[in-house]
Amino acid sequence: KTRSLLSVFEEDAGTLTEYTNQLLQAMQRVYGAQNEMCLATQQLSKQLLAYEKQHFALGKGDEEVISTLNYFSKVVDELNILHSELAKQLADTMVLPIIQFREKDLTEVSTLKDLFGLASNEHDVSMAKYSRLPKRKENEKLKAEVAKEVANARRKQHLSSLQYYCALNALQYRKRVAMMEPMLGYTRGQINFFKKGAEMFSKRMDSFLSSVSDMVQSIQGELDAEAEKMRVSQQDLIAVNESVYTPDSDVTSPAINRNLIQKAGYLNLRNKTGLVTTTWERLYFFTQGGNLMCQPRGAVAGGLIQDLDNCSVMAVDCEDRRYCFQITTPTGKAGITLQAESKKEYEEWICAINNISRQIYLTDNPEAAAIKLNQTALQAVTPITSFGKKHEVHHTSQNVKNMENDKIIPNESAGIQDSTQLIAPGTPIQFDIVLPATEFLDQNRGGRRANPFGESEDSGKDEEEDSLLQQMFVVRFLGSMAVQSDDTSEVIYEAMRQVLAARAIHNIFRMTESHLMVTSKNLRLIDPQTQVTRTSFELATVTQFAAHQDNRRLIGFVVHLSETLGEESMSAYVFESNTEGEKICYAISLGKEIIEAQKDPEALAQLMKSVPLTNDGKFMLLNDQSEEDGTIHEEGEESEA
Repeated sequence: KTRSLLSVFEEDAGTLTEYTNQLLQAMQRVYGAQNEMCLATQQLSKQLLAYEKQHFALGKGDEEVISTLNYFSKVVDELNILHSELAKQLADTMVLPIIQFREKDLTEVSTLKDLFGLASNEHDVSMAKYSRLPKRKENEKLKAEVAKEVANARRKQHLSSLQYYCALNALQYRKRVAMMEPMLGYTRGQINFFKKGAEMFSKRMDSFLSSVSDMVQSIQGELDAEAEKMRVSQQDLIAVNESVYTPDSDVTSPAINRNLIQKAGYLNLRNKTGLVTTTWERLYFFTQGGNLMCQPRGAVAGGLIQDLDNCSVMAVDCEDRRYCFQITTPTGKAGITLQAESKKEYEEWICAINNISRQIYLTDNPEAAAIKLNQTALQAVTPITSFGKKHEVHHTSQNVKNMENDKIIPNESAGIQDSTQLIAPGTPIQFDIVLPATEFLDQNRGGRRANPFGESEDSGKDEEEDSLLQQMFVVRFLGSMAVQSDDTSEVIYEAMRQVLAARAIHNIFRMTESHLMVTSKNLRLIDPQTQVTRTSFELATVTQFAAHQDNRRLIGFVVHLSETLGEESMSAYVFESNTEGEKICYAISLGKEIIEAQKDPEALAQLMKSVPLTNDGKFMLLNDQSEEDGTIHEEGEESEA
């Protein structure tokens, strides 16, 4: 808004400069062309009337100026036949004031404009230098020097901008004085020089000149009051603490607002200029509804740069720069990479984008919804007797598909267990997937790759061909933890609550993206870049699986794991999916049905009739959004993600 308003003032100053030069030329013609006085005064009269036709961007108070200049034009026409030698009078009372206005006021505005531009360039250079400070090998001395350089540049830019703005504001008053004062002196000189002036203009002209003088003095008084007000404002702003200008001054304990549903400010945007080269551009970003907008300098309005609905945001390490984060589209494709100026801005941008991606802005009271969402995350850390107390009204067991064989998915317990019976207090949470030792060795030997085109190595070819179900989903791993029971899906909800609460409290935004391959034999997590299987679980060991009742994109399952000493343990895994968790639960449920049906040929034949098959005889899941979510319906189709 400031730069847009500044452009209006600069346009007005440019128009005024052009008009002043034209008016001065007309006055100099009156002064220099004594023999053509009649013609010169006619031209001056026309030029005075032209003021009304000027398209000034700021026209405050111009009505009085226009009416006064129109009257002066009539006076000039009446005095046209009476002009003679007025060299000294015209030089002192008409030409000199307008020259002073041009050389002093207009030149001052032009000079301050150049100084403001230089200060802005110095600030941009210092900010670029500050943004390039390394993150890993941080030099406190160098950081302090660069931060001081940024503070000095900002202070210099602030002072130059205040002086420039003050000069532009004062120009609006001086413009009216400069337009009327020369004509006032010109008219008085004419009346005093010619004896016939008194006979021609009587008291009517004297009263008019007196009113013009009073108006000029009134405008001058307004200018003095405005100048004093601006001077006091400058002193107050100069007296502020230097920490206001220093970037990231409160890095130890910044006051972060996590309830934002809209955000605006400058960020560095990463642009690829080649295969391996990149550039960073400092631009102004702001959110509008569910969109991220960007407004370059000089632009009248901002443009759409990213749709934030259902997207995800995470912190990233990028080119050894601090405070970088990346926005990922709902389809799993990497979006834009941005860099914030400070830790406070960095975390607030991540929280704001995360709140917007959940479409909180569409609710009746977005601010209250954001506050409630973050309070829920904080309250989740407080021990509670049962997860069911949070869902006394809306509490239903997660059933994906009712199956004829009750042994496939255990029924929910009639009573709600205590949270301490589901998960032991103080159970550690793992926020990243660690490859098992066997998978690590396989990866070093080349690794097994899950090819989306259905091709595979000889070692895994028979296994994939024997699988009657292959379904792929794009998921992000949120966390896993050991559990004590798998009798009810409440253990999954409790694990989701504790994982999300721990991420919110410890500011953990990083998530590992994988492809979850659901087959009729196992669940596999595949690296989307290398196609290496990170880990896999036999489908028979998955005893519970459910999607969150409120956030449909959250999915979790419980797995029985065999320990080295022959003992068994249970762990809950929590994921965020690009698709609804119901679809993943349905795929797992179908896989379990296939396992049970393979024991009975008649049951298998009945199941194959009820579910559509692909051309190669595999089960196909009908999904209207399969192409958008990046799932694979057939063995020969490639995942879009």
